[in-house]
Amino acid sequence: MATTKPPHVQTVLDDQVVVRLRPPHRPGQDRFERSDPSPRANVARRGIIARLAANRTTQFLLILPNQIIFWLVIVLGFVGVVDPQTNFATAITWYLWFCVVFVLMAVVGRAWCSMCPFGGFAEWIQRRTFFRRLHSAIGLGRPVPPWLAEYGFLGSVATFVLLTFIEEYFNIAGPGVPRYTAIMVLGIVATAVSVFLVFERRSFCRYLCPLSALIGTVGSMGSVAGFRTVDRETCLECTTKDCMRGGASGYGCPWFTWPGSAESNAACGLCTECYKACPSNNVGLFLQAPLTSVVAPKRRRWDLAWAIAILWGLVIFQQFNATDVYSSIDATLNRATGWPAYPNPIDYLGIIAAVALATAGIIWAWGRAFLDPAARRTVTAESRLDRVTPFRQVFLPLTYGLIPVVGMDYFARQLPKFFKHIPSLIPAIVGIFGVNTQHWSLLSDHLLAIPQIVEVQVGVMALGVVGGLWAMARIFDADLASIVRHRAVAKLSALALVVVFGAVAGWLYVIMHGAS
Repeated sequence: MATTKPPHVQTVLDDQVVVRLRPPHRPGQDRFERSDPSPRANVARRGIIARLAANRTTQFLLILPNQIIFWLVIVLGFVGVVDPQTNFATAITWYLWFCVVFVLMAVVGRAWCSMCPFGGFAEWIQRRTFFRRLHSAIGLGRPVPPWLAEYGFLGSVATFVLLTFIEEYFNIAGPGVPRYTAIMVLGIVATAVSVFLVFERRSFCRYLCPLSALIGTVGSMGSVAGFRTVDRETCLECTTKDCMRGGASGYGCPWFTWPGSAESNAACGLCTECYKACPSNNVGLFLQAPLTSVVAPKRRRWDLAWAIAILWGLVIFQQFNATDVYSSIDATLNRATGWPAYPNPIDYLGIIAAVALATAGIIWAWGRAFLDPAARRTVTAESRLDRVTPFRQVFLPLTYGLIPVVGMDYFARQLPKFFKHIPSLIPAIVGIFGVNTQHWSLLSDHLLAIPQIVEVQVGVMALGVVGGLWAMARIFDADLASIVRHRAVAKLSALALVVVFGAVAGWLYVIMHGAS
């Protein structure tokens, strides 16, 4: 059993600030002096939200229902009915859960993380308690290797790409054989527990969870800013930093995010620990206008920018793979390489990489055309997080401007399963109790027909384009207007990127014709 203690050096990636908890800070080391862009709608100042945030049972009660559901998914995936349409495990996972998660991302942010059964179960084991504040933990409690912390969300992107390949290969999300869904969920739980027992806090959730990067990027559109410092001066004068180290009432932030300098909601898991731990009652839960965490950060993250490009490549693959052109390419590669089934790893990884690199290449060309030579700069630093190059000067802000398009593309991709099959969730639930539902009409009912599904998908992409245009215009004015030539043309071309990306996704939905 290892005693919980603050790490020697902790990288806080939320706004690329390195917070050294031991030895104490030297003046000027941390960047408190920057203005905080977070909104002032603190909903945890008083009333029921304040009481819920201060109560140690709140997160346990959020996690518990999902914990029960996903253990049912595991059990019924193995012993339930074979038909995936009427098996509770496959029906709730692929017809409802994935769609709900994307709604939570786009509207709230990391709401799912606050109730996630995978991290929650592993954390209960690590802390040896469901909700009490204990001062010792099970496991090795090792800090995350610096190279992994430095690459931030890219570790999560890698696991998401790998897991998606496994899902496609075994047709898990088809949905296919129910036991494959159970094996996948059980595998995620086992991996989470293993990582929690080796590394400190929620290292798995921050760096390796397959959904973390997706929620961190898409969730930046959400209207919950997360937990932030209420008064900066009080934070400056604090000598204990219980929000990060942990105190009598709360654990140190499991996500390694310091509320004193957070600029976005990308890495706030809404766990309330900093709120409980702060001895000065100087942490609040802030709301924000939608897209604030997309446009507001003054220090944009390179790992999040590349995550956006790679995730864009992945969702484009998931659209392109429903076309006849892709089927021909994949079949040809399978014959040439002896790969047994769809998808061939060459075209899978190749398409993702091609789209991500094409995105980077387009932005590089944009920078070559418009970045003012006098503004081009290369600033070296101890960490990659702080290096500035001419490419990064344009790549980071422009990829942030594409977040609404990428986020809405992922949401639109989930809609066919929801609209086609969500009525079958009812007989799948009833079937748990032994009722024969094989002849229920709900199994053949659809909320929308295919033409209407396509219209909704295109409409969702249009909404993403509108949001992207709004975000890109503000990001351009804040980050790029002062360092580019031909400002009007440059801004128009940056906005055109949003339209082109959205049009490509919308066109693919049209030719996919509601494929799920």
